Amino acid sequence: MSVLAATCQGRVALGAWPRGHDRKRRLPQRSCVRWFCVVGAQFTQGSAVAGKGFISRDITFENTAGAAKHQAVAFRSHSDLSVYYRCSFRGYQDTLYAHSLRQFYRECRISGTVDYLFGTAAAVFQNCQFLSRLPLPDQKNTITAQGRTYSDQNTGFVLQFCNITADTDLAASAGGTAVQTYLGRPWKEYSKTIILQSYIGSLIPPEGWLPWNGDFALSTLYYAEYMNFGPGSGLGGRVNWTGYHVITSSAQAAGFTVSQFLDGNLWLPSTGVKYTAGLTA
Repeated sequence: MSVLAATCQGRVALGAWPRGHDRKRRLPQRSCVRWFCVVGAQFTQGSAVAGKGFISRDITFENTAGAAKHQAVAFRSHSDLSVYYRCSFRGYQDTLYAHSLRQFYRECRISGTVDYLFGTAAAVFQNCQFLSRLPLPDQKNTITAQGRTYSDQNTGFVLQFCNITADTDLAASAGGTAVQTYLGRPWKEYSKTIILQSYIGSLIPPEGWLPWNGDFALSTLYYAEYMNFGPGSGLGGRVNWTGYHVITSSAQAAGFTVSQFLDGNLWLPSTGVKYTAGLTA
């Protein structure tokens, strides 16, 4: 097995390709991956990819700055038509920055604490694990912080067939319920996140979602749930914001599937990565 490692001021990103993989051909044309670190007022970053058609398989991206360093991105993507298959993204706050354009994640593991999936991309996460970790004592966990900035912007995060649970450190803390963990909060005014057909563990409280600051974006965001299950999936105690929706129509839910939300049938087959086009696995 070949290992890719990049170290930046003590923070490491590690990756591995399957044996026999041709590393010289791992990046499609017009794509590039950079391993770098920026230390400043906003965040510490480990790695980033730009270009069109980037495909990542069986790679772990990790920022080891730790919870005490607050914002510390493990991976940032602004690659259109990009695919991440069986990858792992590990960090604490701001782990995965799905920056922009169309992105597809399949069978990935994403772990962190505060806003550990954030950005403005149109991204679908299918059959992925979201593992909330133990945060700092004064923090609440938020899984998503999507950043759509105007109402007709065709971006958002969709979690389908996913598993939302506590990572081992959080699970060891009173079964994961000692820390408040939420499905998301609105980073920008038109934040958009939809959770479909996913398992939601007991770490998620009845209200489900968290405000960003007061009533900011609560009437302009779009948050929705459809046919989820598990102890944290109950809808009776969910927030009553204008922008929160319970989807009851399969036709409406289909609008957030790979085939419709990402036009996935037009470009995913050529990647060789399996996917579910609609609501039926």
